[in-house]
Order: sequence, then C-alpha cells, then structure tokens
Amino acid sequence: MFQSCLIKKTAVILLMLAAINSCKKANVDAPATTDTTGTGTPVTPFDINTISDTYADISPFVYYTKWGPYNVHDPSIKKFGDYYYCYSTDVGYGISVKAGIQIRKSKDLVQWTFVGWVFDALPSLGASFIKQKGGTPNDGLWAPYVMKAGSDYRLYYSLSSNVGRLSVIGLATAASPEGPWTEKGLVVTSLNDNTRQTNAIDPTVVTTPTGDQWMYYGSAWDGIYVLKLDPVTGLALNGSDKGTRIANRGFTSGNYNGNIEGADVIYNSSLNKYFLFIAYDWLETKYNTRVMRADNPAGPFYDFNGQDANTDADHGPMITAPYQFSGHGGWQGVSHCTAFDDGNGQYYLGHQGRPGVNKYFMDLHIRKIFWTTDGWPVVSPERYAWEDNTVVPRDSITGNWEQITLGYRVVPGYADTQVSPDFQVSVPLTISANGTLNNDAGSKWTYNAPWLQLNWSNGYTDKVLVQKGRDWENKRVTFIFTGLNNNGTAIWGKKIL
Repeated sequence: MFQSCLIKKTAVILLMLAAINSCKKANVDAPATTDTTGTGTPVTPFDINTISDTYADISPFVYYTKWGPYNVHDPSIKKFGDYYYCYSTDVGYGISVKAGIQIRKSKDLVQWTFVGWVFDALPSLGASFIKQKGGTPNDGLWAPYVMKAGSDYRLYYSLSSNVGRLSVIGLATAASPEGPWTEKGLVVTSLNDNTRQTNAIDPTVVTTPTGDQWMYYGSAWDGIYVLKLDPVTGLALNGSDKGTRIANRGFTSGNYNGNIEGADVIYNSSLNKYFLFIAYDWLETKYNTRVMRADNPAGPFYDFNGQDANTDADHGPMITAPYQFSGHGGWQGVSHCTAFDDGNGQYYLGHQGRPGVNKYFMDLHIRKIFWTTDGWPVVSPERYAWEDNTVVPRDSITGNWEQITLGYRVVPGYADTQVSPDFQVSVPLTISANGTLNNDAGSKWTYNAPWLQLNWSNGYTDKVLVQKGRDWENKRVTFIFTGLNNNGTAIWGKKIL
C-alpha cells in the first residue's frame, strides 16, 4: 500500500506547493484611507467591526503593516510577557510575498500588529541541504513553531522544495521574540527516496513536567511522527533519528481519505494529559481539526472511542470544520491550529479561516477552548472578542438559536477531489421555557450552569457549555454553546438576539 501511494502523494505535495502561491488577482483597489491596523498606537479606540472577512484593498505588499489578522496561515502563537506573538507561513492574497516567516503581536488576541519577519531570506542551512540533494527550495517558509527555552526563544521552520518530500525542519534562536534570529541547525530532514517516512514539515514541540522535549511533525506521506529532542540544544537528541509514527488516518480503496498534517501538542497539567491536534483534508476546502489524548508524550494517543491514533482509521472528535451560520458565506479551511494558553489556565485555539465567498483570503481565527467534564477540548463556534467566563443565567437560555452539528463525509484524495468545503450548515433550534426542544414533547433540556444538556427524542444527548460570545456574522453580542454529543460529535450553537 505504501509504494502504491507514494507516487500519488508526490504529485499531491507538488499541488500543495502550487496552491500556496495560487492567489493571483489583478487591478487591486486602492487601500482604505482609515488605518486601523497600523504599527503605531491608534488615535481612536479600536473598532472590532473594522475586521472584515476579505481585504483586497490592503493585500498589495506595500501595505503589509496593515495586514494585522490577514494573510495568516499555519500560525504558531505563544504569550511572551505582555504580548501574544504569532508566527506564520509566508503567504499573501494575490501576491508573491517576502520569504522569512511573518511575525505579529497582540495584547488582547483581537487587535494584531504586524511586526516583520524572522529571516530576511531563506535560511541558508535549510536551502543548502535541499540544493545539495538536487532540489530547488520553495520561495517561502511554511508552518513555524515558536517556544521559549530558558532565556532563548526558539523558532522551528519548515522549508520544502520542488521535489516531493525533499524537506527540512530547521531551528533558529533569538534573545527576543522579535529577533534578530540566528540559525542553529537542522532538526530533521526527509528525502525523495524509497524509505518510509513522513514529510519533514509542520513541527511542534512539547515540554514535559520533567523537562524532556518532544517534536511532532509530518504531512501526507506517513502520518504524524514524534522525535525526542535535546532540551539543551533544541536539536534532535540523536542526529540521525527520524522519529516514529504516532498518528495516521483511514484509507479508501488504497488511497488516503485525505491529508493528515499540521500537528500541535499541548500538556494540560490540570488533566495530566497530552493533547494532539491534527489537521485533516485539503487546506483550501475541507480542512478540519481532530484531537486525541495520551498519558505520555510519545503516545499512544487515543481518540474519543478509545482507538489508537496510529491505526489506519479516521479519528475524532473533530472540533473545527467548515461551517456556515445563517446570512453568511461561511468559513472553510479552518485548521492547522495552534493551541496555547494565557498563563492563567485559559486555553485558546488559533487557525486560518478562508471565507466561503473567496477561499484565497486567509484570516486569523482565535477561539476559546473549553474542556468537557470527561476531559476533551472543544472550541467556541465564534471567534474570541474579549468575552469573559461569567455564568449565563437560566432565563437567557430560552429562545431561538442556530445549531450546527459538525458532521463529516469522507472524500478520499486531495485538491483534485476535495473541491467542496462541505459546509456544516446551521439549523433552527428553539429552546422553550416549558423544557422542550423545537416544540417536541419528547425532546427535553436541562441546565446546570454552565452546562446545558439537550436530550433528543432520537436518542442523542448533547452536552454543551454556554458562554457569552460575539455574533460575528451580525456584529453584536450574543450567547453561544459548544460541546460534544454522546457519539463524540461536536455541537455548536448561537442565540438569535
């Protein structure tokens, strides 16, 4: 099976290389005269309503200081001091962009300031390795990961090439999150040969309570790998080690059900577990996020049904997927996530989002993470907008809502077959004061704040957390809910006010 898939996956990766720079647009409009995303201190208070789904007016490179939450793909976010820093893939809507890994920062996860780049050009160690192996490095860097180790900031980058699976993950360090950055070496590489190994891109690192460090990486060829690092240097503990596979997905007729890549791993100390977030499917359309958990950083990681993530099956729960609330074009490509916390126990999930009206725009989405009573992460159906965690009173529960069930349809393949985002579309939900759902006497609800339980007459039970939130589609404050049903399917809701 591996040999039969290799040729197909080589072609797929070349398609992926082309897709990142496929966003070409002519005759771009002039930028707006009001600057709300500049590098200076705003003269007037920031207006959240200035954040739009599309941004053609400021997409030309000359306006990069205004990009703020725009042109963000494969983000890695950490809080350093008073700021959250975001490092992301070299992409831009309708343009060819400068190589070097983009840097942004924010104090509140809503208003982002463009800082600059990690590198002024392709890092020489990575580029030289690819050239020595007969390839041509890509024009940009992908999928960074950032962390702090002692007094050093470490930035891991992905550099691929025009040759399938000829890729490197390199390391640079700095004394400040804004640089300057110095290359330290290559952590792991992959070649276009007959060995069995995943593609050496998409790194993430977790540090255990005892100080051990593990890198997770991979895309397409052979799932997600884990590799032990030397915590002193940040490089591989064994220089020749490629790691071992800890996650894979299912096959249909000998073909992958879709891509698997973009892992992120966190250790939740209150639950004493490691959580592995993975991106499934094609990045422009069906991209979605799966999560598994483990007691040890090297695995095994298990899914909602207790199945090892390293088996040839699709795993869940799926906690983000293309979605569409009423009156909006929807969001697709909502994965390749970064999970991070604020230092006080509140976790967030950041990822790209592509508007359904034009999938080539790439916006930064930040969502709150909540934890179910049995220890699974779920995320808000709406982007973060400064809301707090105060309890929602019972009398605010009743009324009309929109509900989304994050269902999934397998479409094997990559860009050529996964052309539809398969939006999960909202449906009306009425929560009545008499305790019924949708006026069905057999469907009941109960509320023990913050948990709302929806007991449906068809046998499904949704356990969802209710929270304040922003209705981004209608630009107003509302209430939202998120959780899982008894089948491990994510359930989202938004109240209509």
